[in-house]
Amino acid sequence: MEAIEEFDVVVGAHRHNVIAAGPESGEVVLLLHGWAEFADSWLEVVYALAESGYRAVAVDQRGYDRRARPERAEDYAIELLVADTLAFADAVGADKFHLVARDWGGMLAWVVATQHPARLRSVNVLAAPHPSAIKRAIATDDGQFHDIGYVRYFRHGIGKAEEYLRRDDFAQLRSDYDGRLPPGLLTRNLARLGEPGALTAALNWYRGATNDSYDIPAGRIDVPTLFVWGTDDRYLGRTAAELTVHYIDAPYRFQVMPGASQWLPCEIPDEIIPLLLDHIKQY
Repeated sequence: MEAIEEFDVVVGAHRHNVIAAGPESGEVVLLLHGWAEFADSWLEVVYALAESGYRAVAVDQRGYDRRARPERAEDYAIELLVADTLAFADAVGADKFHLVARDWGGMLAWVVATQHPARLRSVNVLAAPHPSAIKRAIATDDGQFHDIGYVRYFRHGIGKAEEYLRRDDFAQLRSDYDGRLPPGLLTRNLARLGEPGALTAALNWYRGATNDSYDIPAGRIDVPTLFVWGTDDRYLGRTAAELTVHYIDAPYRFQVMPGASQWLPCEIPDEIIPLLLDHIKQY
């Protein structure tokens, strides 16, 4: 098994923890985590990519590393998160790279693919439909409108949302993880999210990177795309998942995972890894 390296990258005034593996000569695969998780959610994927000859790099993003945790919601504007992503790639010498991302990382990946397609070899998104597909689903599917109500609560319940998530030893977050994470990872996630300011920083992605209309500046995608969605996703449903195809102008694969939730890399790594390797190897 490839050895895991751990180091920092500096982006402006912030330092971000990185876990990486694989030959430095290999094509870079940059992995972006989502809400309420960290770079180590990708650990099994990092190992597998490294063993296949890629340079796999997963980063604790803005707000998740305690050394990259600005307090203001406006410091989580989408353009700043995009700039972070490109800076992560620059820091490891990747002019072009494969992008693998889940949930909020996936939302960010759609924007990077829209605005900087020349930087990407492929885009591989787990759990997060194209933002325009989500908006269409919210407008036409009452179930999706209801299921995404938590975004409105997170945006406006400043302080209240943090208190709600912390209550009873993170009972709501434990429920959201739905027993899909390995126990050790669950424990580490909750410990890190319990640090001073950590929950507010994570919630600031909702408060700074979008608005009440769920506007996220992702457009037509002209990069080879893999999108993976689980049928048991509680929050982002089939309507948005199936509408995503209408925003892709490149080779596209849509993979449905029956019985899987949104926590795909941790929940079913043995099924996710072959999909990612197959798609990345093509491009």
